[in-house]
Amino acid sequence: MTAPHGFSVSRYAPERGTLAKLAARDSVLRRLDWPILLSALALSGIGSLLVWSATRGRTELNNGDPYYFLFRHVLNTGIGLALMIGTIWLGHRTLRGAVPILYGLSIVLILAVLTPLGATINGAHAWIVVGGGFSLQPSEFVKITIILVMAMLLAAKVDAGDQLHPDHRTVAKALALAALPMGIVMLMPDLGSVMVMIVIVLGVLLASGASNRWVLGLIGAGVLGAVLVTALGMLDEYQINRFAAFANPDLDPAGVGYNTNQARIAIGSGGLLGAGLFKGSQTTGQFVPEQQTDFVFTVAGEELGFVGAGLILVLLGVILWRACRIARETTELYGTIVAAGIIAWFAFQSFENIGMTLGIMPVAGLPLPFVSYGGSSMFAVWVAIGLLQSIRVQRPMTA
Repeated sequence: MTAPHGFSVSRYAPERGTLAKLAARDSVLRRLDWPILLSALALSGIGSLLVWSATRGRTELNNGDPYYFLFRHVLNTGIGLALMIGTIWLGHRTLRGAVPILYGLSIVLILAVLTPLGATINGAHAWIVVGGGFSLQPSEFVKITIILVMAMLLAAKVDAGDQLHPDHRTVAKALALAALPMGIVMLMPDLGSVMVMIVIVLGVLLASGASNRWVLGLIGAGVLGAVLVTALGMLDEYQINRFAAFANPDLDPAGVGYNTNQARIAIGSGGLLGAGLFKGSQTTGQFVPEQQTDFVFTVAGEELGFVGAGLILVLLGVILWRACRIARETTELYGTIVAAGIIAWFAFQSFENIGMTLGIMPVAGLPLPFVSYGGSSMFAVWVAIGLLQSIRVQRPMTA
């Protein structure tokens, strides 16, 4: 058989071996963003140790099994990795066509929370108990849905070459679709998740090239909404107390301010190198509530010290840095918007979680990405990593 340009090719020539395919320049493995993947894996690994340290002596939580939370955290990470692989395999462009289905499913799930299927955990009626000791927090997946549905709308005409920027009508539709699930989540009420969603919407609008008037209008609407929510008494008492304690840490140190005060004591006692893993007096003494979830950073501060806590910040910074590169280098607006939404999500949620343990942000009940214990949050952040990897993998190859 004669190939074009006069080259002779045997019809029986063997195909490239598996290792050669994996090592090829155009292979998926070569095109993955390894700094993001390795940083996320390192954070999940550190999180496993911190969760284990915080729970191994909590017999009222682990049913007498010191490895209970460690095993489940590792299992959640494994499921998250599988979801990431599945997301890469499907591709963000394929998921673009399935966005209406995903959006409808998200609405159904968060509405189910408001039915008898919903359960209250840590003051928030934001969960669905699925049995076997597992529960689902649909609002974690709504974050992804909002990013995808807004990206689909805002990028449609731009990627088709019909517009340079999204028009006002398109922006209004995108905001309306984002507002619906956010409003339902607010009814739970899950104020922390709503705060993250607002920041996601802002990040998406900025990345889309929409008029700055929309961004300024959204900020103004957010301030007005916060005033109305407070004035109408839509917040639960524990949420109001959290903001009061943030404004005045000395208001009730043994009550509403207890969590934050104990968190700061734990982090401050760690010094440069920490007391050592499993040796923190605040952690082993169980002085800080919810240390395996929202306040897991206090374990790092006390037992791993400034160096260990700083490592967590560096790893989160690497993920954000590489995600910014992916957003900048993709050739389609849809990919840029999706990456920007994930950046806004990870950046704000990390800042809020760490900030509340240091007393510079109000307590909002948000997990630290990849580190805190929790299945729904772990699954959602790994799906987000899969979306980032898909955007990088599917971008055009350069010469």
